[in-house]
Amino acid sequence: MSLARLTADVWVGAYLTRLRLMDIPAFVVAKGDLTAGAILIKMNTLDGKATAYQRSFDIMTGDRNWVILAEGDERDVDASLSKQRGFDPDIWVIEVEDRQGRHLLDEPGLSE
Repeated sequence: MSLARLTADVWVGAYLTRLRLMDIPAFVVAKGDLTAGAILIKMNTLDGKATAYQRSFDIMTGDRNWVILAEGDERDVDASLSKQRGFDPDIWVIEVEDRQGRHLLDEPGLSE
């Protein structure tokens, strides 16, 4: 059975709402394609370090998981995100700012 996928803008709206309910600041840094744009999450821990996550699809199981695209100095992570946007201007980039590193991507429903 195939499950319907949320459009990118609906998923982003739901994600931002979840973060807001947990008092975790987040911002849309780059708005991508409303229906099918890929979504990248930048976790900024406000100490000069960051991690960028992208969704990965496992062909064997059909599972979707968040995997690290880049991590380290914030400038290097930003450069990686800019490079990705250069390849695909339809990508969304959401920046989450939390000193504790809470991004909620491991919460039920956010990997779908």
